Amino acid sequence: MVVRARPGHPTQGILTWNNHVFPCALGRGGIGMLKREGDGATPLGTMRLISGYHRHGRLAQLTSRLPLTRIKPDDGWCDAPGDRNYNRPVRLPYPASSERMERADHLYDCCIVLDYNISPRQRNRGSAIFFHIAKPGYLPTEGCIAVSPRTMARLLPDLSDRTVIVVRR
Repeated sequence: MVVRARPGHPTQGILTWNNHVFPCALGRGGIGMLKREGDGATPLGTMRLISGYHRHGRLAQLTSRLPLTRIKPDDGWCDAPGDRNYNRPVRLPYPASSERMERADHLYDCCIVLDYNISPRQRNRGSAIFFHIAKPGYLPTEGCIAVSPRTMARLLPDLSDRTVIVVRR
């Protein structure tokens, strides 16, 4: 899977997979080579798909070779660089800064964890870099790659832990 910025639109991208082309949203900081926590950039490079989360009943197609875990109301993801669980899943409420996986805006109705800054983790190098559902109009993400629910449902059956996303400029 290859992702590039759409010419003239650094926060929107073009995702190519098996000779198909899909629109996608990128980070509000465009594509960045030296990702930092909070910069809003989508990291340049190659990232493997690890696993995923889903909201029950939200997508028509949930068949995947990736392990998918149903999101619970207390699922969160720590984004506090100084915390021992930085860039890891946590249970809410959590004492350090974290984001809720069960979002009202439905962006994480299907959310695939990318291996960016997972092992080894480095403080302030970015957290919660996911492949997830896009906002209407493909508005910018906080550094993730996002596609329409229809595109996600189409891609899911082909995705596995051997799938990689290559982000290029």
